[in-house]
Amino acid sequence: MAYTYYDCEVIDILDEAPGVKRFFLRYPQEVKLDFHAGQFVMLDLPIDSKYTNRSYSIASPPSTNNILELLIVINPQGVGTKYLFQQVKKGSFLKTTLPLGKFRLDEDLNRRVCFICTGTGIAPFRSMILDIFQQNKPHQEITLIAGVRSQKDLLYHQEFEKLQQEKASFKYIPVLSREAWHGRSGYVHDVYKELFPEQGNHLFYLCGWAAMLKEAREHLQELVPDKKHIRFESYD
Repeated sequence: MAYTYYDCEVIDILDEAPGVKRFFLRYPQEVKLDFHAGQFVMLDLPIDSKYTNRSYSIASPPSTNNILELLIVINPQGVGTKYLFQQVKKGSFLKTTLPLGKFRLDEDLNRRVCFICTGTGIAPFRSMILDIFQQNKPHQEITLIAGVRSQKDLLYHQEFEKLQQEKASFKYIPVLSREAWHGRSGYVHDVYKELFPEQGNHLFYLCGWAAMLKEAREHLQELVPDKKHIRFESYD
């Protein structure tokens, strides 16, 4: 597929965790940036590779300022993220598509909604969750279960803790797989099976490592009467 790319300026780069950075891109003034929470963009990178484009989910909610945020983890074996981490600076330009993809919020959130992710799979869910609360979208209960290896790997941790304190309908459960701490340890599967022990009118969103998605989908198919209520995006 042929994509149209725009020269987007990198207006800021922030360190979020070891090996994870937040890239803020601003589209040209003449371009109207309009997207749905959960979508992604393609970057066309000047790298020595058969395929030079890479896809990254948008971590920021829809806005009118022509700016979006990408949450990117470096792949030591990959040339794409190596270029982004080593060559791209504030003031650099990246060839970027307009937002793409069908991974987005359901219009009907009048049910228990659970977001389950590992690693930077949290990016589209941050976009979705902030969109729900910023736009005051009607909903019942929102739960975010985020799995990482250790405390240093937690992403947007303070932001989600603060949101949980402010919003009675939002529950944030970080899970560490390789470190014991004051919160949940182990894997995300134990948490959602505990929170959702019975079949019901639930809506599940999954994003992260392929192995997690496979196991989660097998478990969750027993909890929802309609398989359309399990939405997923792979990050492998």
